[in-house]
Amino acid sequence: MSTAVAEERNPRGIPKAPFIADIEDHIGGPDGEVDGPLKRFHDALAKYRFMDSNLAQRRAGLEDKIPDIKKTLMMVEFLQERREGKSKAAEDDLDDEDDLEEGGSQKPLTTTFELNDTLYAEAELEDTNTVYLWLGANVMLSYQIPAAVALLKSKLEAAELSLKNTIEDLDYLREQITVMEVNTARVYNWDIKRRREKRLSEQASSLALAKTAEG
Repeated sequence: MSTAVAEERNPRGIPKAPFIADIEDHIGGPDGEVDGPLKRFHDALAKYRFMDSNLAQRRAGLEDKIPDIKKTLMMVEFLQERREGKSKAAEDDLDDEDDLEEGGSQKPLTTTFELNDTLYAEAELEDTNTVYLWLGANVMLSYQIPAAVALLKSKLEAAELSLKNTIEDLDYLREQITVMEVNTARVYNWDIKRRREKRLSEQASSLALAKTAEG
């Protein structure tokens, strides 16, 4: 007898749901019980839907996380370019003389930063080669700017790859859910048809016996 879930898996280990072409063979013959196979189908569907729910949450989290990483990376790269004297903003908007203080040093950068959703404050950034990055779980660490750029790029690459894999897994899971739903419906309908045919056969036999008795 076939099993509800085959051993074939996708690259992340999600099992493939086989399409049950021959229902009678799958349940063990014309008089086989369908309760066992239907229970296995329902269990497999529950597992697929649980994985689908978890992956959907992961996708939403990554889609929120990736723009934040990109924004942070852009800011750190801007600080790096400015420190190296390659800021595009300085080249486009300011003359060299205007961007320098009397001592020849670069003017401090004035910017705004978010305190909460509706409140911003103005700050003056001193020339520095150190930035602080939130790593999650209320952890913040200081990094030299080149190290911060490398870290953010690696995190962005990993997050984008994870999102790509998650989307592929969601598509794959939904295909497996569809297959299992079709399998369940086909077995259920096959059983209804079998019961109806059996009932009609019994009625025909009873009628034949009654006619024989009358004769």
